[in-house]
Formats: sequence, structure tokens, C-alpha cells
Amino acid sequence: NKFFGVNDSLWGHKWGFKDSQFIINDDGSVTFTGDRYKGVSGENLPYLVPFVEGILDIEIKTKPYFHEIKKKQVTDKNINQAFMDEIKSSFSSDQYTVEDSERILHSHGQNGPDEVFKVLYNKLQKLSDLVFYIESEDDVKKLIDLAKKHNICLVPFGGGTNVTNALKLPDQEDRMIVSVDTRRMNKIESLDKDNLLVTVQAGITGKLLEENLQKEGYTVGHEPDSIELSTLGGWISTNAAGMKKNRYGNIEDIVQNVTMVTPSGSINQIEPLVRSSIGIKTQNLLFGSEGNIGIITKATLRMHKLPECSDYESVVLKDWDTGINFMFEIAHSSSVPASSRMLDSLHFQFGSALKPEKDNFAKVMSKVQKFVFKLKGFDPDKFVAAVFKLEGSTSEVKYQRKNIKRLSKKYGGLIGGGKEGKVGYNITMVIAYIREFFVPQGILGETLETAVPWSNINQVKDEANKLLVDLHKKYNLPGKPFFCSRVSKVYHSGICMYNTVAINVRGIDNPEEVFSKIEHALRECFIKNGGSISHHHGVGKLRKDFMPDTISDGSIQMIQSIKKSQDPNNIFGINNNIVSD
Repeated sequence: NKFFGVNDSLWGHKWGFKDSQFIINDDGSVTFTGDRYKGVSGENLPYLVPFVEGILDIEIKTKPYFHEIKKKQVTDKNINQAFMDEIKSSFSSDQYTVEDSERILHSHGQNGPDEVFKVLYNKLQKLSDLVFYIESEDDVKKLIDLAKKHNICLVPFGGGTNVTNALKLPDQEDRMIVSVDTRRMNKIESLDKDNLLVTVQAGITGKLLEENLQKEGYTVGHEPDSIELSTLGGWISTNAAGMKKNRYGNIEDIVQNVTMVTPSGSINQIEPLVRSSIGIKTQNLLFGSEGNIGIITKATLRMHKLPECSDYESVVLKDWDTGINFMFEIAHSSSVPASSRMLDSLHFQFGSALKPEKDNFAKVMSKVQKFVFKLKGFDPDKFVAAVFKLEGSTSEVKYQRKNIKRLSKKYGGLIGGGKEGKVGYNITMVIAYIREFFVPQGILGETLETAVPWSNINQVKDEANKLLVDLHKKYNLPGKPFFCSRVSKVYHSGICMYNTVAINVRGIDNPEEVFSKIEHALRECFIKNGGSISHHHGVGKLRKDFMPDTISDGSIQMIQSIKKSQDPNNIFGINNNIVSD
């Protein structure tokens, strides 16, 4: 189909590709379908259900608790006819649509309880009125001019993977709303092999970008967990981070130039891009702009030759505190792996429960227990597992591995090997699909990320865990709450911490509202104990009320003045963050 709302390869409202999903079998085992994700796809997973039943004190059934509403409720279209007439006379008919499937799909992101749950099991309160597919920068300029002329609200839409309600349409918006899908702008415009720069249209997905570059022997190296679906423009507008940032940097390090078209003109840097001392660099203000100012059309990125060597490593350590000290030294060593992660015991067990039957979970665990828990004296409820992605020249990777082994020995750890490390990273893509398996069973969950100084890590983790237990009691939820943590990225002064939360909501009225309250309280707890609003997911509408305590009044005034100068009539009225308040 010419549009994305009825794209045969994607689920649409749910996460990911239609060939991939967790299904429960009559014998209580789970199968992950398809062949897309090596090591898990097409495999029988007999250990997942027992693990989930144990940690949540819930019985997983072969029939769902929640039943998806097949015929979605659709609000009436709010059409500005004069605008539509000019759209029809100015653009090809395959660039715009008012199909209900398209309108619904382009009216939400991937926040589990507040967006996906509502569209599947309830309804969205506000829908876009028209979906428009831009194909060039000229299209963008023309569309913005028409929107200004007819006072239309434009909402940029990339991969639709945002989890902060940044794509949730404002209830108070009474103008016609046009969702502007960027994914047809997916071309590489220039490849500068001499200076290792690539200029790319902003609607390209990470997967397509890497496929095209790797054919030429290059990589950008930006690998968020959403790489298959998220777009370059989305990365910039949320100030995204990637798995291998230790080697390649986060998005603000990778991007050398950005072009954004706003109602007042075009923002970009014209002179050469090595480095410039030219005063305030306006393009830097576009990182984290979250669709509030204009449409990002392209960017110039640093690229690298594909690494000579790529491998994995893993280490098992006694407990969380030992692991944090180990990771601190890794972060401050002379050879930091491209990616460095650490999972707490519960997170490791969760990942192990996703291993296929042929891996024989019982034998694996008994072997670990024999050699680790007994000989090393590790408590099975306290140990942690660190996993690493190693990249570079053969000598670099050899040195990285040597450094890991040296520090592992210093902290009494046990080297787990590259195979276990690789499994840990491969499962990352698969875990994104687990939500769609849990939700029909009456389980709501989300992964909450935050940046934390080294000195506050335990405080944030422990206080959030305690708070979840208290909130579970407060809302009289059945079963037990689930909370596990991982160090996702390491920095000089702190880490990015992921905290996975899940609760049983069977028999609970308005479960999505209850979960949203819990999530908000946990975010407040992170901030109170030294964590940040967000490390890389952004602010959107989900966290905007925390912003006045995050940046100064003068900073807020400066941001709002930029909005007023570039978009005085609020054409880009998505109202994320504090830009328009």
C-alpha cells in the first residue's frame, strides 16, 4: 500500500513487525514467531511463563484478559476546505489521505499505558484530520506556507516510536490537524568519503541508513534500541542516545549540521563543518525541539569505516555495589568498550527466561550456580552481569578484552565469555515485543530511563523500588510488583539507568490511569534522589510539569522566545515540553 497505516510488514499500533510476536501455546510455553531475530525467533520459550508467574504472582492463561477492539472508534474529521482545495491542486493525490486507519496510526506514539493501551482497548480522544507524506524540502516549504495561510496545525511524524506522549494531540487544539509523515524523505544525498561525512534526509530509519552505509563500508554507529523503526529526524528532535555511544558518541556528537524549515525560514549552518567559533550555533538549539518549531529535513553526520573487529564479552560479579565499582573503573579506563551495560540479578533472570528450549535453561543455571554461586560464594538473588560490545582494530579489541579481564579479577568477577555477551545484546530487540504479550494478560509495564551521578545510583534505585511497593499497596493491586534495573550507558560523571516496571492490573478500573500515576510518581522519585527527567527519551507531555524545576526561568524564557520568533502563529502546535506555555 502507498501509505503506512495499512503497511503489511508492520503491526501499526503495536510495536514492530508483523512476523514477530510472542504467542502462548496450549501447553503454557511461549513461541516467538518469525525468523527476524537470530537466537529467539522461531524458538519455543518454555521458561518465560513460569518466570513471569513467579515474579508477579499471576497465572498466565491461554486466553487474553483484555480483548482488542477491532473496530476503532474514530472522531469526526475537522476539515478546512479552503486548505484542502489548495492541497489537492498543489500535490499528488498519493501524498495525502483522510483514511481512518492512517489518521489513528498518526495520532499516537508508543507510550504503553497512555497511548497504545488506549488505542487497542479503549479509544484516543483526539485524532489527526489529514496525513500528509512529504517527499522533498520543497514540499515542506509549500506545506508550511499553506498552513500559515489557512491557520492549520502541523505535527511532524517520523517512526512513531516516541514514548513520552510527544505525538499525543492536544485536546484544546481546535484547528485542522495535519500529521506530516517524513518517511518518504529517506535518501542519502551525499557521501563524502574524503572527509567522512554523509548528508541524509531526515525521514530515513536507522536500519535503512546503516544498510546503505555498510554496503559502502561505513557506519554512523548510532544504535538506539528502536533503530529498526525510528528516524534520523526523531533522533535529533528528542536528543537521542545510542548503544555504542562510547565509540561513536550520542546524536549531538554525530550530527554536524541540521536543516530545519520553520514558518519563518530555514535554520542551518552554511559554512564548512569541521568546527566553528561563530557565536551561538542555532543548529544546536534544534536538538530536543520535539516537533515544536518546524520540520527537520536533513542532517550531515559523521561516519566511520566499519570496524576491523567486532566482538562481545561478559562478566559476572558478586553484587550490585561491586558491579557499580567495576563499571566506574571501566568508564574511567583508557579503553572503554563501544557499549558497556550491567544487569541486576532480576534483569539477568528475565533475559535468561527468554532463552530457547535448546539452551536448556535448567542446565545453564545449574552450571552457573555450581561454578559461580558455590565456588565464588555469590548469592543467586544478588549477583550482577556486565555485558560489553567491543569494536575497533584487532589490537584495540584485544586490549579492551584484556582490560575487562584485569578489572574483573580485581573485583572478584568471573568472565562469562563472548557468547553470553552477544545473547544479552540480541535479546534487546526482542524485549520490545514483550509488552504486547503482557498487556492482553492484564499486565502493564514500561521501561523508565534516567541519568544518574555515580554517587546517587543506589539511592535512586532503592528509593524507586521501595516507592513502587508502596504504590502497589496504595492502589490495592493484585499480585506483586516487578522492578529491575540495568546500567545502560556509562559516562565520566554518571550513568544512564534503565528501570523496568510491571504490575498486574486485573480487576482494576481505569488501569492505564493508575499506571500513569505510578509512572509519574516514580519519575518524581528519580528526580528527588538525584536522577534526571530523561536521559534520551525526551520530555514530550509526559514530563513537562517537571521542567520548571529543571531549568531556570531565564532558560525557559529563552526557549519560548525562539518558538515565538520562528513560529509566531503556533503552526507547530503539538505543545511538547515548555516551549509554548
